[in-house]
Amino acid sequence: MPSPLKCDLCAKPATVHLTQIVNNKVHKVDLCEACAQAKGVTDPSGFSLADLLLKASLNPETPAAPGVRCEQCGFTPVDFKKLGRFGCPACYDTFRSLVEPMLENMHNGVAHTGKVPTRSLERKTLYDRLTKLELDLTEAIRTERYEDAARARDEINQVKQAFNADAQR
Repeated sequence: MPSPLKCDLCAKPATVHLTQIVNNKVHKVDLCEACAQAKGVTDPSGFSLADLLLKASLNPETPAAPGVRCEQCGFTPVDFKKLGRFGCPACYDTFRSLVEPMLENMHNGVAHTGKVPTRSLERKTLYDRLTKLELDLTEAIRTERYEDAARARDEINQVKQAFNADAQR
C-alpha cells in the first residue's frame, strides 16, 4: 500500500490535493486540512495557488543555501519564505540558486525575453538584411568584384520592395 501524501507546508497527512497546469507543466500542491483552511483554499477569493507553490518550493528543511544571508539587507531564505518577496535588489543575486529552479518550473526559462509583434520582427529582419547587403555591395565595389556587386544591388532592390510592401500593410 502506498504511503499517504504529506502536506507540502507542514508534513502532516494531506487531505486536500490541488493541481495547476501552466505552460503544459503540472504543478501539484498537497495540503493537510489545517493548512488548507489557513490558506483559504475553501474560500476561492482568498486562495492563491501560485503563493502556495512558492511557499511549498521554499521548504526551510531543504538544504537550499543554509546560512546564506544577503550582504546588503541581511535577508535569509527563511525571510523570503515568510514574506514571499526579497528585501533588496542584491537578494536576486544572493539567492539565484534558490530562485532559478522555481522560475524554471513556473515559466519557460529564467530570463524575461518579452514579446515582439510579428510585423515588427519581420521589418527588423528586412532592415538587418538590407544593412548587410549594402555593406556587401560597398565591399564588392571597393575590391572591384563587379559581379558580386551586381548581385548585391539586385538583392537590395528586392529587399527594398519587400520593405515598402510591408510598410504599406
